[in-house]
Amino acid sequence: MLRLFEVLAFAAPPPGKEQDPRAAMMQMILMFGALGLMFYFMMIRPQQKQRKEQENMLKNLRAGDKVLLSSGIIGIISSVKDKTLMVKIADNVKIEVLKTAVSNVIQKSEDERTNS
Repeated sequence: MLRLFEVLAFAAPPPGKEQDPRAAMMQMILMFGALGLMFYFMMIRPQQKQRKEQENMLKNLRAGDKVLLSSGIIGIISSVKDKTLMVKIADNVKIEVLKTAVSNVIQKSEDERTNS
């Protein structure tokens, strides 16, 4: 118990000598700035990068791509419209879904793989 008191006593400024208020304010501003930068690089920047990758994936959807929808359905794109897709999920079964429902491209179409 005495050790904790000794550590806390050394952390306090010596009696009769107080810390400059401007220095304390500057230290606090620098601390908040550092926390803001950490927050930006650990939270905001990765989300922006992930959003750009998702938008790029949605722009490059083509007929013949095998996709995973957010509902868990796997199908092959039969046609692409402006905001929607026709996805073949079984023989003679096609559904129209929003492009934003595509969570992942499992396999690119044969045409794209031969061009790459």
